Amino acid sequence: MSAGTTSIRDVLYEAPGPKTRRWIAVGTAVSLLALAALLFLVLRQFYITGQLSGKYWKLFTQYSTWRFLGQGLAGTLKAALAASVLVFILGMLLMLGRISRFSPLRGICTVLVEFSRGVPTLLFIYFFFLVVPQMGVKLSAFWKITAPVAISAAGMVAEVLRSGVNAVPKGQREAAVSLGMGEGSVFFKIIFPQAFRSVIPALISEIVIVLKDTTFAYVVNYADLMQNAKVLISNHDALLSVYLVVAVIYILINYLLNKASVAAAHRSRSSTVTTR
Repeated sequence: MSAGTTSIRDVLYEAPGPKTRRWIAVGTAVSLLALAALLFLVLRQFYITGQLSGKYWKLFTQYSTWRFLGQGLAGTLKAALAASVLVFILGMLLMLGRISRFSPLRGICTVLVEFSRGVPTLLFIYFFFLVVPQMGVKLSAFWKITAPVAISAAGMVAEVLRSGVNAVPKGQREAAVSLGMGEGSVFFKIIFPQAFRSVIPALISEIVIVLKDTTFAYVVNYADLMQNAKVLISNHDALLSVYLVVAVIYILINYLLNKASVAAAHRSRSSTVTTR
């Protein structure tokens, strides 16, 4: 985006003045000092209770530990990727139903979207873990975690896609129809590409949620990062150190996804300014 381009934020909010900037700087400094003090107290308590002892961290000097965590991370990423693909497909279908001109289909998809958004992910997982096998359907642990996580997020993805479609000016559809294009061609060639580009940051944010929801994999005994972490804790009696390392891994992954979301948002705004 060029330096002369005015963003929505610039229109809605005034630039902070000198006094406001000083208050922001003071607030930031106080917050950082408070966080540093809290971190010091936490580390001090860990030291007093012996949680920082070398015996709890020695396992991370072994290659087998990192290989085992890497296998769990691969399982997590595999489940998250499969769930993300599945949730996009389900979300796309629900979105198409929500904007359909056929009232019964629109009503059914609306109920499904609200049901997906209203039911906790863990309940979906328990359903696939406890109820589905009683129906005679045998699923692997991978699908027992992937399918419910995708279903839980499908409603939100459908609404994100629908908001993108509704944001496209209606005049573009009318102009395309007047040129003789069919409704399907208008939607998939003109409207949806623009809608998809505008909601990419929001979709990436949903991937972060999907990744977090895969931590429930312990319920179905799927070998993901958290499940392998529990095994390490059981074998080495190192609860704090293992969970801290696993937390850092999750934070790094989510940080990279968030950076991708920000980059996609900037690229999307730049493309919009260029095309206009």
